Amino acid sequence: MDLVCATRMTADEFWGRSALGLSLRRMAHDDRLKPRVFFENSRGLPALYNERIAAADASPVLVFIHDDVWLDDFFFFEHVMAAVHAFDVIGVAGNKRRVPGQPSWAFPSLKFEWDERANLSGVVSHGPSPFGQISAFGPVPAECELLDGVLLAARRDVLRARQVGFDERFDFHFYDMDFCRSARAAGLRLATWPVAITHQSEGGFGSNAWVENYKRYLGKWGE
Repeated sequence: MDLVCATRMTADEFWGRSALGLSLRRMAHDDRLKPRVFFENSRGLPALYNERIAAADASPVLVFIHDDVWLDDFFFFEHVMAAVHAFDVIGVAGNKRRVPGQPSWAFPSLKFEWDERANLSGVVSHGPSPFGQISAFGPVPAECELLDGVLLAARRDVLRARQVGFDERFDFHFYDMDFCRSARAAGLRLATWPVAITHQSEGGFGSNAWVENYKRYLGKWGE
């Protein structure tokens, strides 16, 4: 299982102080988890993720994950493997529906107000340290239209067979929204799954870069 991650940190910084690096060091006993880290990165995530989908040495299961994620799940491998054999693409948080112009899996409009709980699924912790404050969005597992890009996993052969990848016109913002829509358009099933993580960041909405990517996203999909 490949854990594909991009980081601005050097290798020493990543392994010495990043949430994901420290988590992987802690779980070094499980040699089934293969870190595929792009260090000192300045490229957009989609280009890097697509490289790993196409790579000859890629593992059968790919996990695309941010560097500010603590792995709180001792059975990470087992849970992700079960997930990708039950559904085509899985994540830890998502929305069961999608509405026109939706700017995030969590928010149906630019008011940035949370969607109704009935539409949401997932349980994710937040905070600077492992096992942070729990945010319970809704029951898990659940089929979804949109998933949070903090962690996405899929079988490599499924993505290649359906020609589903990441659109490189997006750098960081909206790459996950676009990927989910491309996957659904290709007939893939998306779902949340119980995998325990703590995310150090809660995301940044409304920045200039975010607005530019939102415009690209709406331009591509027409709404």
